[in-house]
Amino acid sequence: MSRSEDIELRYGAPIYVMAKPVGAACNLRCGYCYYLEKSGLYNETSRLMSDDTLELFVREYIRAQTTPEVLFIWHGGEPLLRSRSFYERAIELQKRYADGRRVDNCIQTNATLLDDEWCKFLGKHRFLVGVSIDGTREMHDAWRKTSNGESSFRDVVRGIRLLEKYGIEWNAMATVNAINVEHPLEFYRFFRDELECRYLQFTPVVERISKEGGVERLMHAEELGGEVTPYSITAEQWGRFLCAIFDEWVRNDVGTTFVQLFDTTLANWVGAPSGVCTMSKYCGHSAVVEHNGDVYSCDHFVFSEYRLGNIKESSLIDMMYGAKQREFGAKKHTSLPSKCRRCRYEFACHGECPRNRFLATEDGESGLNYLCEGYYAFFDHASEAMEYMRRQLAEGLPPANVMKWLK
Repeated sequence: MSRSEDIELRYGAPIYVMAKPVGAACNLRCGYCYYLEKSGLYNETSRLMSDDTLELFVREYIRAQTTPEVLFIWHGGEPLLRSRSFYERAIELQKRYADGRRVDNCIQTNATLLDDEWCKFLGKHRFLVGVSIDGTREMHDAWRKTSNGESSFRDVVRGIRLLEKYGIEWNAMATVNAINVEHPLEFYRFFRDELECRYLQFTPVVERISKEGGVERLMHAEELGGEVTPYSITAEQWGRFLCAIFDEWVRNDVGTTFVQLFDTTLANWVGAPSGVCTMSKYCGHSAVVEHNGDVYSCDHFVFSEYRLGNIKESSLIDMMYGAKQREFGAKKHTSLPSKCRRCRYEFACHGECPRNRFLATEDGESGLNYLCEGYYAFFDHASEAMEYMRRQLAEGLPPANVMKWLK
């Protein structure tokens, strides 16, 4: 890594530390959830972030930023299991420690607990709300069930309509799993036409389990072996899914419906910052603080070996800019196998997320992304349209719908 790249990795972008005020606690029991098991990391009776920990986090997080804007991200589990008084206290502390900076808040929720009072609060303080919803009722309820095994779809949609009633900006955060991956256009049109969602983010579900000693547990990227779960998708499915939705989007919806992965791909195509860690050359700017103050390298790497420390013992500056986290972030690029380095589309995905790099190449080199073939198929399919939009931007024009880009 060059010196300039090292400086960029350390100081060239804001850091994000996703807060887990209730740890892994949630009122739903989604079949593919990777975070519910994290409750096993802690033995405390109460897994709620204390007022002292909250104040320390708010102060440290603002202090650690190198930009004039600060974005707090409240996550779970289900963060609305905390009372509004907790978040009112967080707002008070943000104002106390802002020191002239602009502070914004984002919260990711399953939306089932939203009511008028919650929406009045979220609207008053201009929260951006990310709503977890996986598509139509059939797609959503396949995996996203209540603790009693019942449907959660109706309550999620009710929550979305409440957000709209109060004029609160929201975006959809969907997983692509073994059910909805086979229905890409129905999935996409549901968000665009029925929910009238303008901002859509979808994430592929890829999880593995180990059954050593008769105990099932989720595995992380650096472990070998295991079994891919039944709810996970294949690389071939992922490629087909992306291509089908892209064809619909690029012909009709550029500039009106914002699909995070497509916008990110275009950013990488023109050489701009991608804005998404999974598709960036380096990672390490997005960590997690658990309810007790423990800080981990990434939301998908909440394992003991990726614990950076605790905010009661170390500063966020030391943890986020320290050698351990810098090595974690740089390894995303330095651990790429030769096949990826030679790939014509390496610039577009940079090997995607390290958590999915558990395959070996044809040469036996480790670190190949499980979804590699799917991404390659998508980039190959979208390349002509991406080139068209790149030229539009180079000429100072907004990217436009591409009506005849397919051969």
